[in-house]
Amino acid sequence: MGISELRHLGAQERGAGTPINPLGRELVRAGAISQIDAALAETVRQHCDTSLDRILRAEGLATEEDLLTAHARRLATRKLSDADVAKAEIFETGIDPRKLLKHGILPLISGAGVSVLATASPESLASLRPVLPEALARAQGVIAPRPAIHDRIALEHRAHLRECAESRVPAHESCRTWGGAFGRRLGATLAVLSLIGLLSVIFPVAVFSVFAAWACLTLLVSAGLKTAAFVAQSARRDTPRPEPAHLQPLPKVSILVPLFRETEIAHALIARLSRLTYPKCLLDVILVLEEEDDLTRATLAGIDLPPWVKPVVVPDGKPRTKPRAMNYALDFCEGDIIGIFDAEDAPEPDQITMVARRFQQAPRDVACLQGILDYYNPTQNWLARCFTIEYATWFRTMLPGMARLGLAIPLGGTTLYFRRDVLEELGGWDAHNVTEDADLGFRLARHGYRTEMIETVTEEEANCRFWPWIKQRSRWLKGYMTTYLVHMRRPQLLYAQLGPRKFWGFQAHFVSALSQFLLAPFLWSFWLVLFGLPHPLDTVLPTGMKAALGSVFLMVELLNIFIYMSSVSRPRHRHLMLWAPSMHFYIPIGALAAYKAVYEIVLKPFFWDKTTHGLSETARGRPNSSGGFDLSGIKLEPGHERL
Repeated sequence: MGISELRHLGAQERGAGTPINPLGRELVRAGAISQIDAALAETVRQHCDTSLDRILRAEGLATEEDLLTAHARRLATRKLSDADVAKAEIFETGIDPRKLLKHGILPLISGAGVSVLATASPESLASLRPVLPEALARAQGVIAPRPAIHDRIALEHRAHLRECAESRVPAHESCRTWGGAFGRRLGATLAVLSLIGLLSVIFPVAVFSVFAAWACLTLLVSAGLKTAAFVAQSARRDTPRPEPAHLQPLPKVSILVPLFRETEIAHALIARLSRLTYPKCLLDVILVLEEEDDLTRATLAGIDLPPWVKPVVVPDGKPRTKPRAMNYALDFCEGDIIGIFDAEDAPEPDQITMVARRFQQAPRDVACLQGILDYYNPTQNWLARCFTIEYATWFRTMLPGMARLGLAIPLGGTTLYFRRDVLEELGGWDAHNVTEDADLGFRLARHGYRTEMIETVTEEEANCRFWPWIKQRSRWLKGYMTTYLVHMRRPQLLYAQLGPRKFWGFQAHFVSALSQFLLAPFLWSFWLVLFGLPHPLDTVLPTGMKAALGSVFLMVELLNIFIYMSSVSRPRHRHLMLWAPSMHFYIPIGALAAYKAVYEIVLKPFFWDKTTHGLSETARGRPNSSGGFDLSGIKLEPGHERL
């Protein structure tokens, strides 16, 4: 609850007797805020783990200039301008620049040759002093704008910060070493393909039989995993979580929003984020921009960003991927919880409050909360309908069911929230893995942490065009291949870390998923039998066996349709139940993406084939007749009105 809400509730009288801290008194004395507002800000601070600065800025009651001036007067110290920070001489301390970014502190040498510590927040300076070198232990603090401090640190340590962003994850848990093995990778691939081709010429039926048998086996494994997850999820009994006797103050939450060439939906993004009900004084939204992306930067320059939203520009480098950008931006975050949104996301307004309270109640080993992803344009076309059915099945049935079975789960790329200290302990994201989310889910499990599903929904744009769908799916499948190979470098170690249940669940999920896409044509071949046409295995499979296989395939297909229909049976998506049988034609399209993924994992494993956003009016909003921006476009679909 903010100051404006307290005013509406008539809390001025109750706040009149609240003690005001020194910064508040200085602002009142300078005429920047009223006595009542200072008291109400103190009331808010009792329930929020944040500073008076952030409360007043978020409420629009004080400017950054007001606050810096008040700090300088209160502490009887100098106030530096942006220009002063940009031209001052740096005092080299040997402290990791990421720590300086996190605390917003910059060691400088003053004009008099004396070392000083520039900060926008004296509280941050106090927390960092114990680890400062002796030469700075008693250095005077001077006040300077936090953005200017961040910009100077980023400039002075550009190369180091860029290298850290690319290699935060330990080498033995990353795929970055693959970059120098192109020749071996290509040679091994050509050798395997040549061997398969030669054997196919010499023993065509035997080779076909092996691949068909493996496709059938993994089909059964996949069906078994789906059935187990469905049963586990269906048997769930929701028990209300006990509320703590005394609610702790809400923590600061940082949200990373990676943007790359997102000019179409930038305005709607800010509108959606503004609808979050979490106290804005505790919200730290980082718009992560690529240095070479002039279009998005120019678009954001024309938007009046609220004080709790700030852009961070990532220095250009390789690979140019989302996880690398997030690794870089992580050190600019101020929150104790780190969340991830995509550019087109529309989170439920109370989502972050739910997440913050759950982290306060959950055991320490619950390091990640995964929300539910849904789509706000499910009726746009057939592809969007099927994509919505697929996501409903994955996030409402499979992931919750796998979690209840005690399996490690691959994370989705958005609506993710982490304990910051755990995320930093694990090294953030693998900058070279194009499904950094799935990889991180298993790294969390390997290090003894758990992921919980949380009942909050984020809506995003369903990929509704054929080629963008293929590109997105091929990136996901390439990342799945990469994740599997990285974690299976040392199978015995993986088994010891995960334990038998999670290890075999990992095998069942990844092997069956990849095999089903890559070997789909071998299963399709059995349609020949249905139409009375010759089949390559006629000479080795008796008629009864082919009939039995046909029955198995039919049963699996009916099982899939049943799970799809059950997953969209809630009122919101009930209209999609009739479309569930058409998933029979949707899923096989993934085979094309799988072959593209195999090609890329050999020739360009780190290439990020970006998903195109803003293909629907629902994602973009619409310009209105007065030249402004009509945000009704983000509410076009039924069910989105609650936002």
